[in-house]
Amino acid sequence: MSKFQELSSLIWNVADDVLRGLFKPHEYGDVILPFVILRRLDCVLEPRKDEIYRLYEEYRTKVEDPSPVIRSQIKAEFYNTSKYDLSRLKQDPKNVGINFRNYINGFSKNVYDIIENFQLDKPVEKLLKNNWLFLLIEKFTAVDLHPNAVDNHTMGQVFEELLRRFSEMSNETSGEHYTPRDIVRLLVSLVFSGTADDLRGEGKIRSLFDPCCGTGGMLTILITIMITNPPFGVSWKSEEEFVTGESQNPHGRFTAGTLRTSDGSLLFLQHMISKMVA
Repeated sequence: MSKFQELSSLIWNVADDVLRGLFKPHEYGDVILPFVILRRLDCVLEPRKDEIYRLYEEYRTKVEDPSPVIRSQIKAEFYNTSKYDLSRLKQDPKNVGINFRNYINGFSKNVYDIIENFQLDKPVEKLLKNNWLFLLIEKFTAVDLHPNAVDNHTMGQVFEELLRRFSEMSNETSGEHYTPRDIVRLLVSLVFSGTADDLRGEGKIRSLFDPCCGTGGMLTILITIMITNPPFGVSWKSEEEFVTGESQNPHGRFTAGTLRTSDGSLLFLQHMISKMVA
């Protein structure tokens, strides 16, 4: 069994052990996927955790916004100013709920805004009410997602495999499950690659045909690693006029041609190729 399969199975077992009976199987992803990201973030930040907290405490009363100072010192685009991470939350089981909120609020804005997209409040409140939040945290801190143990490529495979499993459980089609652009940006640029400079923009990708994704649009990105959830079997009938028009543009994304409107996979593949570094 490969490394990513072992990790995926380990995390899957965490979901089955802790969430069974409290959440329906199709709800597992709402809890587990954001916790995977939180754990990876903790592991990436762990060597600098104390330094970040010290800098924040030193400058929070001296300047209006200590963020530039912190980023400059640690040479990273994201951080967490809380004294807690998932491991340290275990030190105070009685106050795990309050401390967890403090932990989430400590993330830099670029990460906080993304985590907020997962809408964790209700699942966490449910876990807390049933005294299971501490148990879930305890289970996750046993999963080693440090960069020296799990490289970026493997981390991407783990997340993709979990997406696949949870999508199957919720009977959602590919491309509809957990694909907010902000979350993908987090995974690619913050969690996996360590920089957010090359991927910017607000909101979500509304569809493959969002103007921000097309050639000559608002966003032009060339990347070397791509994490995708292709919309196999997803219809593009409603965007047929747009796609047909772009397919006739020699500099457009869809010059290789189009298939039936009931399957957007070839269009998605051409879009991916257009964003890859040659």
